[in-house]
Amino acid sequence: MLEEEYAPRRRLPPHLRPSPVPEPGFAFSLREARAADLPHVREIFGHYVENSAITLAEKPKTLQEWRRTFAYLQRLGLPFLVAESPSQQIIGFALGEPWQQRAGGRYTVEVSIYLRPASTGKGLGRALLTELITRCRAAGVREMLAVIADRRAEGSIRLHESAGFAEIGRMGRVGFKFDRWLGTVLLQKRLSEADGPGPQRTGLARLLRGRRR
Repeated sequence: MLEEEYAPRRRLPPHLRPSPVPEPGFAFSLREARAADLPHVREIFGHYVENSAITLAEKPKTLQEWRRTFAYLQRLGLPFLVAESPSQQIIGFALGEPWQQRAGGRYTVEVSIYLRPASTGKGLGRALLTELITRCRAAGVREMLAVIADRRAEGSIRLHESAGFAEIGRMGRVGFKFDRWLGTVLLQKRLSEADGPGPQRTGLARLLRGRRR
């Protein structure tokens, strides 16, 4: 046998073998979204619009529409969060939009959380939801809603239930996408047991006072 044929088969004793290089762990940081993040937010959301039924939207939101959403939530003082990788890539986002853009529904928000496909199943969705709950409570929000579409959304339902959301209803065949009818599951989490409105210094309260003038 030639030396070059024999060499690859040599194995050092365990105590002389170099330690394997560990694979880099999944890491991220959460922060408030900035205007420069919106093209990445648009890309993430657009992927799910075009390739899944977890949203009933059929057309991705334009960058201009995302800018309007961003400005609106800033004006209300409601959270719009992004998850950023160590390489500064935006790998997910979460926000709470007013359930109804009417004065009477200003203390209830609907939750939206979307991740890049490669970032799912690693705890990022749970981290975003937990931080979103904390910031909604600080903003004076009283109720949070999650509207989950598609019959294969058990993972999303379990995630919200683990964060204290409770199922309050189901609607069958209320959406049509990809040549099939889809239902939705509605979950709710109460942030405040008080009978009065939320903190008076929140963006929500300031907006209401401005409308009364």
